[in-house]
Formats: sequence, structure tokens, C-alpha cells
Amino acid sequence: MLGQITKLIKAFNSDVAPEQISLGIAFAMIVGFTPLWSLHNLLVLLLVMVLRVNGAAFMAGIALFSLLGFVLDPLFHQLGYFILKLESLNGLWVVLYNSTLWRIENFNNTIVMGSLLFSIIFFVPTYLGSIWTINKYRNNIMAWINKLKLTRFLKIQNWASKISSYIK
Repeated sequence: MLGQITKLIKAFNSDVAPEQISLGIAFAMIVGFTPLWSLHNLLVLLLVMVLRVNGAAFMAGIALFSLLGFVLDPLFHQLGYFILKLESLNGLWVVLYNSTLWRIENFNNTIVMGSLLFSIIFFVPTYLGSIWTINKYRNNIMAWINKLKLTRFLKIQNWASKISSYIK
């Protein structure tokens, strides 16, 4: 996990588009909050492979959101229970449960339903909030860190070690 966080910080500091990193974080929220072996997570993985998504952000996000998901499980249960008990949706749930594909999805589990619904609702705010956060980081914090003498010294050290490795 520490390696994934390091890769995420490198992505934040690189020229990778904030949209690519943010999309990785938003998709990771779905995978992290919901049970791993779900049908919808296969769709998310397919989208991650097809779209231009930052892999480090996706992997680090899964670790972060999985930990956060355990804390939010009671909320997911209540939300899923509320949705599954709505009288107006009973017919829909019966039809979906009689379909093999939806039964494999395990949507009738309150935590699966609640976490998936929560993830879908917060997908766009997470995406947009991540873009905003990355831009603020790059404009304010990263510029401040790059001005530090220690940072300049470490960059010089890095270049010196690369040059010395070519000389040997």
C-alpha cells in the first residue's frame, strides 16, 4: 500500500492530467465501497482498462475506500435497507431477483445495494472534488514544496546519483 501511495504522489506531481487521476479515484470509490467480487466491479475494471485512467490513483483509491467502507458499512446497510423496503419498488425487486444476472449481482444484500447506490450518487462529486483538490495541490502546495532548499538539494542529489551510475 505504501508503494501505491508513493505512485499516487508521483502522479500528483507529474504532468498527468487531473481528470485521469480523478477518474481513477472515482472508479476506485465504487470498487472500494462495494464487495470486491461483484458483477458491477467487473464493469468498472473494464472501464478502467478502456478509458484513460491513472492506475496508481485507482489502486491507491481502492485501498483507501476499502478501509473507509468498513467504517461506513452501517450507513450502507441503512440506505440499502431503505431502498429495498420501498413498497413502490417491490415489483422491480421481484423481477430483478428472478433474473439470473441480477441474482449474481447480489443486489438484495442491503450493504451491496447501499454501497453501490452511495457510490453512484457520489461518483460525480468525487470526480469533480478530486480535480479541484489536485489543481489546488499543484498550484499551491507543490509550488511551495519546490521552493524549499531541501527539495532543490534532493533533486541535485538525484541527478548526481544518476550521472554517477552512467559513469561506472
